[in-house]
Amino acid sequence: MPLAVQQKQIIVTCNYEARRHGLYKLQLVTEARRQCPEAIVVLGEDLTRFRNASKDNYNFLRRFAWSGKVERLGFDEIFIDVTDMIDYNLEMINLNALQSSFFYLARLDPTSGFTYDCSSIAGNTVPGLPDPLFSDPTNSGASLKNFDDTLYMRLLIGSHLAQYLRHQLEEHQGYTATVGISTNKLVSKLVGNVNKPKGQTTLLPPYTPSDTGESNITRFLDSHDIGKIPGIGFKSAQKIRDFVLGRPAAFDTGLVYGGTKEKVTVKDVRMFSSMGGDLLEKLLGGSGAPKSIGMKVWGLINGVDETEVSKAREVPQQISIEDSYIRLDAMTEVEKELRMLSRSLITRIRIDLSRADDDDQPLVDEDLGDVETSGSVPARQWLACPRTLRLTTRPRPPTNRDGTLPRIFTRISRSCDMPSFVLSFSSSVEELSERLVQETLVPLFKKVHPEKSGWNLSLINLCVANMTLTAASAMYSAGRDISKMFKTQDQVLKGWKVKDSLLVAPAGPGPRPPDGSIHKEADDQLHCIKSPSGSQSREREWQEDEDVWQSDDEDRTFEYGCTTCGLSVPYFAIAAHERFHHLQKIPD
Repeated sequence: MPLAVQQKQIIVTCNYEARRHGLYKLQLVTEARRQCPEAIVVLGEDLTRFRNASKDNYNFLRRFAWSGKVERLGFDEIFIDVTDMIDYNLEMINLNALQSSFFYLARLDPTSGFTYDCSSIAGNTVPGLPDPLFSDPTNSGASLKNFDDTLYMRLLIGSHLAQYLRHQLEEHQGYTATVGISTNKLVSKLVGNVNKPKGQTTLLPPYTPSDTGESNITRFLDSHDIGKIPGIGFKSAQKIRDFVLGRPAAFDTGLVYGGTKEKVTVKDVRMFSSMGGDLLEKLLGGSGAPKSIGMKVWGLINGVDETEVSKAREVPQQISIEDSYIRLDAMTEVEKELRMLSRSLITRIRIDLSRADDDDQPLVDEDLGDVETSGSVPARQWLACPRTLRLTTRPRPPTNRDGTLPRIFTRISRSCDMPSFVLSFSSSVEELSERLVQETLVPLFKKVHPEKSGWNLSLINLCVANMTLTAASAMYSAGRDISKMFKTQDQVLKGWKVKDSLLVAPAGPGPRPPDGSIHKEADDQLHCIKSPSGSQSREREWQEDEDVWQSDDEDRTFEYGCTTCGLSVPYFAIAAHERFHHLQKIPD
């Protein structure tokens, strides 16, 4: 059944059945209904469930990575660097038993892992494999055929790990996944799009040009449109298209965001006369452009991506909420949208940047309850506090003379210090949102747009950034909060607690200490009560006397009386003091 998700008047995503009927992302809803009347269109304004599912899947997959390098991209994409896992398992391979190999998921636990067939790659490959990878994997002593390095084996082992992770994700989380396997983020992302949905693809070597021909990376990238290469933005792709075509590229009419009728492939750009990093620098560089953007884009066109997979973060670097509009140019409507966005932003701040005081569990939406109307949430502890609040808008420029919309997407931003009252759990989200709008966001908006009307906004974005880690019990925190340690120390140290072994002697017959025995007191507040006759009682009763002064015996330093001069000398100074008298007796 064709299914599409609608936000405002735009299709933000759709399933593969809908795409087979001609629907696509960022399509107008009216056009989508005309294209596929039987499609089911559902509202997707509330992204809370998407965010929570994304976070759950991310936390599930990050447990498998040894290096901790697990980077989330959007809601539904994750990069995982498994280099160390592949290197370790490559050393464990037994070429005499390839079909019964074992993948180790933990270095210190040889039982944690899964069996796999190391004689063939799991899933699909680009290009396809006409011949087996090994000469005869069923015989002992099988050897790699026509391969002079270990890259094939590394990719082969990685394909089996990817298959295992896909199955685990579906079994335990209920989500299917598509995976791309290669040696950098750029190629793995693109090759993962080849066999959607619910498939995986490995890009095979050679990865560098040789005497026999081009690399497989070059062959694979050449067919892609220049605008589909990750890292090459819309404006850069538009400039490259115009340069290669020698004129402005024609765009589809009616689209809200981009879209071109003319396809300029990576091969068209790569093979263009005099094309290279220097030429791209002249074309794309200039004021406001990233440094060495030409060489970076030239590297991406050739499949070179040196960016590393970021390590998993306990708190996000920034949190932003935005919405798009067909037309927004009245102050009353702006304030209404700011209230809605600020409510969502404050809710996300509470969920993503705080934990419960008692159990260190992250706040989920179910914990919020009626927070927007009833007030505070259960006792929470901030993991990080944002220092900067940023407001961004995107005005829509006037139409061209021919009535078409110009493809210009300039954003305007203003920032200020994050108001401290936003980080209060004692007030409801609704109260904090209203105060934030009136005291901060409206004045900030008037700085961005001093004119009273006519902005024709197509987007408003609210963002908090510059996170400062706070003291908490987690190891990644900027400082340690030891309050929880004191609250739980009695329970934690219960098994090691030292108790006084002195007991009250039982009354009646039984063994008793002999008369005149002396009981050494362990605490100066405890004393032995003597009988009226003056002798020490056989039944020694111990009690606490709060009215007596504590003895200073524990603080007293033991001293020695010098027989020569009569001074009291501490024990540690006796040798030096005697040496002093000895030197006095020696004649000059």
